[in-house]
Amino acid sequence: MCYDTDMCSMFQELGLTNPFGAPVFQRETVSSTMDIARELAAAGEPHGTVITADFQTAGRGRIGRAWHSEGRGNLFFTILLRYASIPAALSLKAGLAISWAIEDFLRSRDPALAEALRVKWPNDIMLGSRKTAGILVEGDGGLGYIGVGVNVAQKTFPEALRKKAVSLALVCETVSAEDRFLLLEKILAGLFKILNSCEAWREDLRERLYMRNQRVRFIPGGTDSTASVEGILQGLGPQGELLLLPLGRDEPVSFVTGELDVYEKS
Repeated sequence: MCYDTDMCSMFQELGLTNPFGAPVFQRETVSSTMDIARELAAAGEPHGTVITADFQTAGRGRIGRAWHSEGRGNLFFTILLRYASIPAALSLKAGLAISWAIEDFLRSRDPALAEALRVKWPNDIMLGSRKTAGILVEGDGGLGYIGVGVNVAQKTFPEALRKKAVSLALVCETVSAEDRFLLLEKILAGLFKILNSCEAWREDLRERLYMRNQRVRFIPGGTDSTASVEGILQGLGPQGELLLLPLGRDEPVSFVTGELDVYEKS
């Protein structure tokens, strides 16, 4: 059901399984799915409504970064959530759900690849040492928006990203652009499960945490921060905060914002 028929006439409603019981809209080109999700929220669309697109002209990642993609063949979507208060650690829970979905998607194709999936704190999905999916979470009062980008069928990346990004098709030749909606259904199932259950998500995420028990460099705070901390990534705190044991210290330190990097010897 669409609450604003004039607005929704601009979209195609896909016949995908959505356990939230809400519509999944599709449009070829949007500024960003996050922007359209806000418009859908203002129009009264229900909890769990999804907007997906083939192309984004102004897609963005965390901290205002642009999201590079070839477009059609990859998966971009935002899901609208309505809560009295936004759940804690929403980005991390979304990352865990997305890792479940991609793992399930890859398992029948290449079990070894499925085992290589990790969640990089706080909002990236890694295949080996390269990023294959990113998450952006925004909130506005009781409204929450989870924006997701998954590199599904993209075959080339700019030179600056070739060592940092990877698509599912680049590591598994049986993956095609047509698989993106199958993957979307799996992600929605995972999100519904993790947002509607009391399972021990933190323990599961800890086991999938990228670079756990390894030496990393961490940049606390925002993008303008010049300070960094080097140490051993130990795990997660009760609310999903990053636990880092700085070099030369006996007790871990927790961080709620910042950027994780891999330690590289000079």
